[in-house]
Amino acid sequence: MGNYIVTGASGGMGSAICALLRREGHRVWGLDINETEGVIKTDITDTDSILAAYERVKAEAGGINGIVHAAGIYDLNSLVEMPEEDFRRDFDINLLGMFRVNRAFVPLLEACSRVVMISSELAPLYPLPFTGIYAVTKTAVEKYAAALNMELQLLGHRVAVIRPGAVNTGLLDASKRKLDAFCGNTQLYRLNAARFKRIVGSVEAKNVAPEKIALTVSKALAARRPRLVYNINRNPLLLLLNVLPKRAQLWIIRMILK
Repeated sequence: MGNYIVTGASGGMGSAICALLRREGHRVWGLDINETEGVIKTDITDTDSILAAYERVKAEAGGINGIVHAAGIYDLNSLVEMPEEDFRRDFDINLLGMFRVNRAFVPLLEACSRVVMISSELAPLYPLPFTGIYAVTKTAVEKYAAALNMELQLLGHRVAVIRPGAVNTGLLDASKRKLDAFCGNTQLYRLNAARFKRIVGSVEAKNVAPEKIALTVSKALAARRPRLVYNINRNPLLLLLNVLPKRAQLWIIRMILK
């Protein structure tokens, strides 16, 4: 049995991952800014907070066999209207949080360990309007994961990316609130808000339970040679749209939203 770190441990995906790993007999140290039962209160935007968690895990476990990155936020806004602090915050949590946690905990990894990062189905796609900041951070996560894999293989470790579509967590409710706020507050875009909401709703309607993500994480941690990317619940409409030439995608979205 192994010792594992899971970030975002109080969220929907993170808590499901922690629960499954514990049922499998592993020891799990969950990290989250929201301190719930069995979770170490940790702010992944703060190095001192991460180092405090590191010292506790080092004292209790000595070494670990894997790091699972489930922490993240979903934002929906205009790239030319969103406040700079929101733009920075999204990168700070979705990308730099992974960097800080890895920098602290990789030295604790035992031989042949795993680092698993949760990305998004949007990462490799041409993003829909106003999902850009989320897509940009997740695309950066995947490039970071690829680069980290190149380096950690030299230490005997492997990196895997989980690329899910919509997952039935609190992020779906948050996206609805942010979508309503954007449609009501935008000063630059005269768009058909009802049509835009239908597009986003159709993407998020086909969602899976967080337990399915947890099963895939467990598989990636246990595999002798994990996949570089695990795709889960990718939306067929998004995939179909992205088969088209980029100019055709732009034209279709413009016709729908204007």
